[in-house]
Amino acid sequence: MIYWAPFLHLYQPPTQFHEVLKRICDESYRPLFKVLAAHPHAKLTINICGVLTEMLDDHGASDVIAAIRRLAERGQIEFVDSSKYHAILPLIPPKEAQRQIELNNSANLRLFGESYRPAGFFPPEMCYSDAVAELLCDMDYKWMLISGIACPGEWPMDFVSEVSFGPSKISVFYRDDIISNKISFRNLDAGGFIAELINLSGDKEDTYVITAMDAETFGHHIRDWEKLFLSEVFAMTESGAAKDKVKIVSVSEVMEKFPAKESRPPHPSSWSTTKEDMHHKNYYILWKDHHNPVHELQWEHLKICFELTGRAFDMADKDAGRRFYEVARAVLDKALHSCQFWWASRGRGMWDINMINRGLMLQEEVILNAYKAIKSSDASEQTKKRLYRKVPVARDIADKIRDKLLFM
Repeated sequence: MIYWAPFLHLYQPPTQFHEVLKRICDESYRPLFKVLAAHPHAKLTINICGVLTEMLDDHGASDVIAAIRRLAERGQIEFVDSSKYHAILPLIPPKEAQRQIELNNSANLRLFGESYRPAGFFPPEMCYSDAVAELLCDMDYKWMLISGIACPGEWPMDFVSEVSFGPSKISVFYRDDIISNKISFRNLDAGGFIAELINLSGDKEDTYVITAMDAETFGHHIRDWEKLFLSEVFAMTESGAAKDKVKIVSVSEVMEKFPAKESRPPHPSSWSTTKEDMHHKNYYILWKDHHNPVHELQWEHLKICFELTGRAFDMADKDAGRRFYEVARAVLDKALHSCQFWWASRGRGMWDINMINRGLMLQEEVILNAYKAIKSSDASEQTKKRLYRKVPVARDIADKIRDKLLFM
């Protein structure tokens, strides 16, 4: 038997426009979960970032939340945890990474209720580092899903890779990048997909394959793809030619059905990383490219956000100061979202000056409120003046970023 575990990732940035979100709901989310509901034997493992769950609730799309919750209660959807604002976890301080994960869990538990019981974890963009894996072990996650390019040894098809970090262990699942990309770019129809699964299984009695992609692939990126592909595959595995050959399962069910095998830690990478990127140790190139001047400036600016917000937390000793700190802290959570960096990855063809600028505006709001909290404190004037020096430095960095947007 071939066990297929389909995984979908749902995310929109906190800076997304209402009309765009509405269109994605109509084109992708609603039709997608309608298709799943029509095939009770089918299952999906999904990550929905907490920022999107809250946006659906705030923007009149609570029916999407309700549909997902019903499917989870029926056992057709397995949730996994992630970073609330889709921060690239290997690139931010561990305390910020843990905060993002905790915020994600809290937001989704509030809106999905007891159906939200994640055992696994999806790092945004499948960005892996050993530090992130160790954090997940400490937070008691049982497994994580990352890109196939990260696999350091034997490809797991009839066993589950288990990686140790000190006394703790975590199961690591690898996406089949080739098949996933074929689906994402419509290079494979339903029949071709089933044939690929059967071919991959070879002579093995039981095997598994995990595909993973953005949920928006279905209906938004590719019109009607949820019907033309997913519904067709679901039908073929329900009562068609593949009924006795392919079984659809959740990722956690794979862990239950296949034995664990001690494996080496994965390579640092993302689901957009190439072998060449790994050779040059440019592991997260779409978000922090060593040769991208805009990325360099963005992360310099963000570093000042971290520094001033941290000092504001230490120093805010009055009601007014604490209010400014709380604003800075809440906005900083949003300001870590990955899209501002992704849209600045000009070398890979992604360039949107407005998405970059909207992320920068969030960071500027962090600095405004963090320093205002410091200024409102009882700290010495010398300390305030010393910390203020970071404000014009940040302003200069922001100006340089905007000059890049105007003239690159």
